[in-house]
Amino acid sequence: MSSNRKGRVPVRGVSYYYEVHGDGPPVLLLHGGLMSIDLLGPILPALAKSRQVIAVDQHGHGRTALGDRPLRLPDIADDLADVLSHLGVAQADVVGYSFGAAVALRLAIQHPARVRRLVLASTAFSRDGFLPDALVAAGQVGGHLVEAMKPSPMYRSYMAIAPDPSELPRLLDQMGETLRTPFDWSDEVRRLAMPVMLVYGDADTYRLEHIVEFYRLLGGGQRDAGWQREHVGTNRLAILPNVTHYEVFTSPALLPVIEPFLDGY
Repeated sequence: MSSNRKGRVPVRGVSYYYEVHGDGPPVLLLHGGLMSIDLLGPILPALAKSRQVIAVDQHGHGRTALGDRPLRLPDIADDLADVLSHLGVAQADVVGYSFGAAVALRLAIQHPARVRRLVLASTAFSRDGFLPDALVAAGQVGGHLVEAMKPSPMYRSYMAIAPDPSELPRLLDQMGETLRTPFDWSDEVRRLAMPVMLVYGDADTYRLEHIVEFYRLLGGGQRDAGWQREHVGTNRLAILPNVTHYEVFTSPALLPVIEPFLDGY
């Protein structure tokens, strides 16, 4: 697959917009909720220096229209497996942030052979992972927030590139429905076999207990690593200092943390 190109892949009624940057081992890069490829920040060009980065505007986001199909994380994960197939990528590293990390986790659960290494930046394995105030805020997401969004980069980007900007209230309604839907993927997380890295800010939107439990579900924190690192597992946990949930994917501390993991260290 040649580098630096863009296009669309139709999957089950959704026309996914994608861009490919750089050359090397493939990495699927997934943005957060209400974002797009355009708002990925410095992580995309930085990874593209040594890798082939496949960035996708997810269902209802950016240049990918919402259409008539409901917005559901498992469905988006299935779609992205088909997008990779269309692009001729049998297996890729997957790096996702927030909503995109939840999609990445579902992709790894539903299509494990597609995912070589998995980086989950700021996400939860169950809905009760959110801090109480964040859980309340998530439950209030809906189309009524369009006016409040207007000063944000997310609003300006959506208005500039969405196929139908008038869909924003409906997208917010569906995002709110997704955020209000209970889920618990702990049993499926336990069965993940590929190396997984969890990344959070120390001022993130998730309970610290949930972050620790997530790492424990992956087998981390069970015993001392040993003098010769003989008990070090393949999974990793990183906490970025002085970083909020909204800064994780643009923090300069992120790339030095995830690149060694993607390289197998």
